[in-house]
Amino acid sequence: MSLREAIQYLLMILLYLFLQIFFLRNMVAFNYAFCFIYIAGVLLLPAEVDRLYLLLIGFGIGFMVDVFSNTYGMHAAATVLIAYIRPFLIQYQMKSRGAERIEVGMRAQGLGGFLSYIFPLIVLHHSVLFLLEMNNFGMILYTLMRIGASVVLTTLLIVLLELFSKR
Repeated sequence: MSLREAIQYLLMILLYLFLQIFFLRNMVAFNYAFCFIYIAGVLLLPAEVDRLYLLLIGFGIGFMVDVFSNTYGMHAAATVLIAYIRPFLIQYQMKSRGAERIEVGMRAQGLGGFLSYIFPLIVLHHSVLFLLEMNNFGMILYTLMRIGASVVLTTLLIVLLELFSKR
């Protein structure tokens, strides 16, 4: 990755963090659906990013959201988990398609391939985040509804952002 590409990805991550911290933090649809756009900073990085750097980037992004949301490491834990699982999912997709190299993004993968890449990671992130937040099992139905609604909203917003990006 060249210096120019690294700066572009850094600016992309900072933009997603800015959107999350200042606009989407307090937006809730129908009292169930939360949008966590900041995870796109981890999901849309190139596939060849080293695993250690990916984990550090995931921790940094999650930690910044935790600092501004006062959530005591829940976002960092969920984001580091998807950063850890991401290379395995990319490897699995490369084997299933017979590709030598996979490009991450809707233009390179198509809508179906892109959704099959981001959807499991978004479900995993939101499940970990909301289950960590849940304080008793009496709230399991409410938590599952929040997970489902938030997954749909976050996935929709990431797909829309990819549609309108220049990459």
